[in-house]
Formats: sequence, structure tokens, C-alpha cells
Amino acid sequence: MKTLSLSILSIFLLTAYNTPTTNNVSYNPAESQDITFDFENYSLGKAPTGWTTYFTGKGDLGKWQILDDHGNKVLAQTSKENFGYHFDVIVNNELSYKDVEITVRFKGTDGEEDQGGGPVWRYKDANNYYIARANPLENNYRVYKVIDGNRRQLNSVNMEIKSGKWYSLKITMKGDKINCYFNDELKMEATDNSFQNAGKTGLWTKADAVTYFDDLKIKDIE
Repeated sequence: MKTLSLSILSIFLLTAYNTPTTNNVSYNPAESQDITFDFENYSLGKAPTGWTTYFTGKGDLGKWQILDDHGNKVLAQTSKENFGYHFDVIVNNELSYKDVEITVRFKGTDGEEDQGGGPVWRYKDANNYYIARANPLENNYRVYKVIDGNRRQLNSVNMEIKSGKWYSLKITMKGDKINCYFNDELKMEATDNSFQNAGKTGLWTKADAVTYFDDLKIKDIE
């Protein structure tokens, strides 16, 4: 009986050790590839651990940090020092996807030149990735590819977007097909095969945009 009890305990401990859990990422037990970042357990005033910041274009590295937004922690790009052709990017170091669904809430809060932001996917390096963003100052929602540091528009739609208000963006890409949703409504489609391999996933802002992000959800789709 003692041997049996020890065996059961060993199995329990081994199972618990191998269950993917972390204070900063929540996993759906039924679908282990579904991951949500709510940023609640990261330290305020710092970039989240396990993420790396980059930039495309001219200027200096932006400042990504965890902020308190009325009692709710968010990930924000807060630097207003860069202008013109400058894109701030932050990507998760561990997660890599090819066919993927990404959902994130965003809020443009400040910036004279830009207040846009959105998700990045199939990220290869600071000069090669896909990005979709909404911009309150331009009242449009666009999807791009960045190749060798050059941003090329794949599609665009005009709509009313207000500063200081939360919105939900969702991107799905399977093969070469991209669908872009805004508050759960399909707004744009595009087809492109520039990046055919899995890449990192993250977030993006432009120029002097101070933009908040929350509830980033990443799902591997088949």
C-alpha cells in the first residue's frame, strides 16, 4: 500500500510539474495552444518579462511598460520622442505561430502625429512582419506587411475611431489569407504570401503614439 501511495504521489507531482502554467499567461486546459495575456501579474512601470522591444525605421527604441489604467493593468507604449517613419514593436520571446488568431483590446490615448496600434504576427525580425492597426487620428483600420523595413499596405477601411476608447481587434491568418475584424465585425480581407513560416507575435505602434493594450489572446488555428 505504501509503494502504491508513493507511485500515485509521483504521478501527481510529475503531472503538475508539466502542466503549462505561469502567473503572466493563462492557458485554456482544453486547448493548450490558446494563450491569454491580461498583464495583471507583471510589475508596474516595467516592460513585461519574456518580451523584447524593437523598432523599425528612424529614431530610438520606444518605451513599453505596464501601467495602471483605472485599477486595471495594461501594456502601453509610452514614449513620445519618435516621429515620422518609426514603428515600435514588442514581441513575446517564446511563442511562434504560422496559422494564428490574435485578439487584443487597444486604446489610443495620446500622440500628435499618431495614436494607432495593433497586433504583429509572423514576425521574423525588426524589418519583416505583418501588422494590422487602427488609428483614431486618421479614422481608419489598415493591414500591412513590412519587408526589409518598408511598410506596404495590403488593405484599408475608413471608420470612426475615438481617442480614449477601448476597441477590440482580431486578426486571423491561415495560409496566405488574412481576415481583419473590428469589434468582432469583419472589416477587411487580404491575400499575401510574403512570410510563409511561423513567426513571433506581438504588438505595434507608430511614431509618437501612446497606446494601451490589454487581453491579448493568441490561438493556433488549423
